[in-house]
Amino acid sequence: MTAPTDSALPEVSFYVLGTHDQQQRQEFACKLIEKIYRSGFFCYVLAESAEQAEQIDKALWTFRAGSFVPHQTYRGLLPQYPGTVLIGGSEIPDAWRGVIVNLSSLFPPTEAPTQRILEILDNSEESKQAGRLRYRHYRQLGLSINTHKI
Repeated sequence: MTAPTDSALPEVSFYVLGTHDQQQRQEFACKLIEKIYRSGFFCYVLAESAEQAEQIDKALWTFRAGSFVPHQTYRGLLPQYPGTVLIGGSEIPDAWRGVIVNLSSLFPPTEAPTQRILEILDNSEESKQAGRLRYRHYRQLGLSINTHKI
């Protein structure tokens, strides 16, 4: 994980998994969130639904023995402790917009203070189609885009 850039436009990274398995997608998301946290950053995890937010919340407690990533589901109240990863819907608090991990089909905010957007796609046609739409959207905005096949 590299530090977010200071430019006005965020950098976008797509992680395209070779599987349709939602469990593996969650596990990859948890590893990426842990890496962000261990790099000294915290992030907002943009979930498709309240159900997905709860699944990620539970997965972050159990995906790796001995791992600890402070996190909570965002329901309009900011966390008591700084550096807490928030998981929720499209109402992203400004202080958590630096790094956005997008697990949804939504378009996350691309204006400042957003510095990095990390898109995690599985190999299902639905996920790839939604990812292509967001890719084109980011490209039209002139954002720098990287793609990683996992």
